[in-house]
Amino acid sequence: MSPQATVTSAADPFESGLDRNAANHQPLTPLGFIQRAALIYPERLAVVHGARRYTWSETYARSRRLASALRKHGIGRGDVVAAMAANTPEMYEAHFGVPMAGAIFNTLNTRLDATTLGYCLRHGEAKALITDREFAGPIGEALRQAGRELLIIEIDDALAATRGTLAGAHEYEAFIAAGDPDFAWEPPADEWNAISLNYTSGTTGDPKGVVYHHRGAYLTAIGNVLSWQMPPHPVYLWTLPMFHCNGWCFPWTVAAVAGVNICMRGFTGETIWRAIGEHRVTHFCGAPIVLNMVANTPADRRPAIEHQVNVMTAAAPPPAATLEVMQRQGFHVTHVYGLTETYGPSVVCAWKEEWDGLPIEEQATLKARQGVRYPNLEDLAVIDPSTMVPVPHDGETMGEVMFRGNVVMKGYLKDDRATEAGLQGGWFHSGDLGVCHPDGYIQLKDRSKDIIISGGENISSIEVENVLFKHPAVLLAAVVARPDEKWGETPCAFIELKADAQVSEAEMIAFCREHLAHFKCPRRVIFGEVPKTSTGKIQKFKLRAAAQGLA
Repeated sequence: MSPQATVTSAADPFESGLDRNAANHQPLTPLGFIQRAALIYPERLAVVHGARRYTWSETYARSRRLASALRKHGIGRGDVVAAMAANTPEMYEAHFGVPMAGAIFNTLNTRLDATTLGYCLRHGEAKALITDREFAGPIGEALRQAGRELLIIEIDDALAATRGTLAGAHEYEAFIAAGDPDFAWEPPADEWNAISLNYTSGTTGDPKGVVYHHRGAYLTAIGNVLSWQMPPHPVYLWTLPMFHCNGWCFPWTVAAVAGVNICMRGFTGETIWRAIGEHRVTHFCGAPIVLNMVANTPADRRPAIEHQVNVMTAAAPPPAATLEVMQRQGFHVTHVYGLTETYGPSVVCAWKEEWDGLPIEEQATLKARQGVRYPNLEDLAVIDPSTMVPVPHDGETMGEVMFRGNVVMKGYLKDDRATEAGLQGGWFHSGDLGVCHPDGYIQLKDRSKDIIISGGENISSIEVENVLFKHPAVLLAAVVARPDEKWGETPCAFIELKADAQVSEAEMIAFCREHLAHFKCPRRVIFGEVPKTSTGKIQKFKLRAAAQGLA
């Protein structure tokens, strides 16, 4: 689908005298959702966290206080405010308060190592950091490595496992208490203005800063409502990290439908069940590992649920056995697909009523397909990247999955080359290889970038390989994905050792854990000759096949 060419003339009655003005055109921004919720449903419950309860009027006022306090400390238009936080009310409020101050919100992955966190703070040029005291250790080291003086605001959550502190930090509640609950925030002058910055690992292993704009955040929030058919006032359980693609834009989505945010710092299958029963949760998101936790919770540890619970899952397709168990337990699972560069989910396996009568195995096969575009995505296609021509809809011919529309990122921060390559030819090139079925539903077949998806988190194989090469015994290293029943995929390392060198699998894994976030470390290490072409290029397709067969 391409934009239609338009020809205007002075005599065109539909163009003459019908100009944009403040009455008929306003920049799209998701910030208006919380303003509307507070205006219409001021006393309706908005946020729950342990014993804490906030209404929509209170949440709106707290967000405005945050914006006001940031402004008083010189944070404004174009500045970056980073956050290293769990799923707490403060993290939710920051999704509104930071952009209300005119700043750009940079959510940091709480599972990252200090070196990577330091890089993000330095590269994004953060001027302020909102951080949970549980992460004082890695953040303290990250700040040292970043070499930047930041305004530090600490969240002191009573439910945190540990509570360290950083020198010179402001406590969050005291910080926002100095702000104005009636702060007169203004929407962006241009909906193209940046609202957030999300770092994602690229094939080089270096994080890339994906920039979102207000328009895309607004449209994705609405797209979530439409694609998931969310009713007014849902009860949404925060099992998905808010740091991941801004929680797939669900902080803004829940405000749009004036729902209830049930916050969770961490969870098990049992605590998810308990929260569903206690709060009558209607919706939650998560990777297939979360579904497995829920499905495999012992019957004596889960309450009876008499209402339907809607689950949105992404990353690896959910196993048929898991889908069957969850369906019998009262869950309705929707499979979505997207990337950080597309604001999270922008493709959905839109379910058709005629599929309900199929055996569960056939339903699972259909549900494993990534699906069709969200209503707010203008175009989605599987394209031959060499010709830029869509592949036949035969379910067999592979091409690269590409996106086009208003929910594609602005680009990569300070990386013109990567931005140009990623948006070449008027399409976002996902790097994912797939097919298109006759009914128009796409299905992924391979990942050309060799990204490993573990528990819903992306892991760069090259980043892991770079660490392995640092070991004095390693001659050659290659990392591929190995299927994992719990995590979907985990890294598997193939290593050639130097002559006469000796090292065990356990020692190599321990070495990686000293230099990487633990979730990025290989779970298996195989020693031996790594297959190569005559020119020395590693044949990763052979390694993938070998990893598939490992016990």
